Order: sequence, then structure tokens, then C-alpha cells
Amino acid sequence: MYVCVCKAVTENVIHEAVDQGAERMRDLKACLGVTAQCGICACHAKQVLEQALTKKSPARHLVSKSTHFHGISACEA
Repeated sequence: MYVCVCKAVTENVIHEAVDQGAERMRDLKACLGVTAQCGICACHAKQVLEQALTKKSPARHLVSKSTHFHGISACEA
């Protein structure tokens, strides 16, 4: 499924980016362009990023969300 239509980024692409070292939203923005245009994808991209990080290393997900996603507070509800 597409997460970012503007940059044609899918869930699988985000999972691959995490496998290659992406850990934060700013990493996805830098390597994939996620949120760089309209920003509508931010919340969904964050959810997929969290899922990918949990899948990669379940214990790592215990770290505070604010540590991984500093500056994306609009989606943290």
C-alpha cells in the first residue's frame, strides 16, 4: 500500500529503509522524501516506521516514542 503518494513510497519501501538503518522520521525524509511535499503521509509513515522497527528488533521498541520521532508530536495522541 502507498504511504506517500507524492513520492511513491510504499510500506515495503519503508520496511526496506529500516532494514538498511533508518530509525527516525527524519531518516525516511532524507532517504525517501517522505513528508517532504504535502506532509499528509506523516502519521501513516510514522505508524509503518514503528511497525518496521518493532519487527526488526522488538526490544528496541520499548524506547520512548519521543526518542525516535522527535518533532512529529502532531501524530502522537
